[in-house]
Amino acid sequence: MTEYYIPTGRSEAELVEKRSRFIGQVWRVDSEAEARARIEEVRRQHYDARHHCWCYRIREEGVERYSDDGEPQGTAGQPMLNVFQRENVTNVVCVVTRYFGGILLGAGGLVRAYTQSAKDALDRAGISVVRRWVALEVPCAYAQFEAMRREVLAFGGVVEQVDYAADVLLSVLIPEEQSAAFSAHILDVSAGTVEALEAGEQLKDVPWREPVQH
Repeated sequence: MTEYYIPTGRSEAELVEKRSRFIGQVWRVDSEAEARARIEEVRRQHYDARHHCWCYRIREEGVERYSDDGEPQGTAGQPMLNVFQRENVTNVVCVVTRYFGGILLGAGGLVRAYTQSAKDALDRAGISVVRRWVALEVPCAYAQFEAMRREVLAFGGVVEQVDYAADVLLSVLIPEEQSAAFSAHILDVSAGTVEALEAGEQLKDVPWREPVQH
C-alpha cells in the first residue's frame, strides 16, 4: 500500500521573539530543483534579512537537506527538518527568514523559535494524505443519508460529492484495502437496500488535517 503525507497548500506564519522576526513559509514540491527554486525566491523576496534557514524532504528522490544559513550549527535547519520528520510529511520545503532584533536568543532560544516557526507554517498549510482510493457511488434514500455518510468516515473514506434528486447519491473515496469490506458492510446494515457501485481507482491526495490559523 502506498501512503504518504504532503502539505495541502502554501502557507506563511510569523513569530516575534525578543524583537527578532521569524517568517516561516511552506510549499509542496515534487523535486529538489523546485525546492531550491523556492529557497532562492525567498532570498530575493526578503533580500534584507539576516538569515534564510531552510529544509526540504523529497520522497521520490529520497532526499533530505537543511541549512542553518549562518545561525549556530544545529539551531535552525535540523530542528526545522525534525518537525516534518515527526509529522511524516514529505515533498515539502520550508524556509524560515529571520530579521534580527538586536537581542541574542542563545542556542536554546533559536532552536525553539525555528521549530515553532516551521510548525506554525505547517499547521497553516494543512496536511493531505496521498494513497490509492477506490471511487464508489452510493445511492440511498434521504432517511439513510446520514448513516451512510458516517459509514464512509468510519472506513477512513471521504465524501467528495453529494447529489440530491429523488434519492441521494454519494460519490465517495474509500481506501483501496477497505473497499470490499465497506461495500459488504453497507449492504448488510441497510438490509440489502444500499449497494455501492465501483467507479474506478485512483492515486490522489485528499485533506487529512485541516489548516490551523494561529
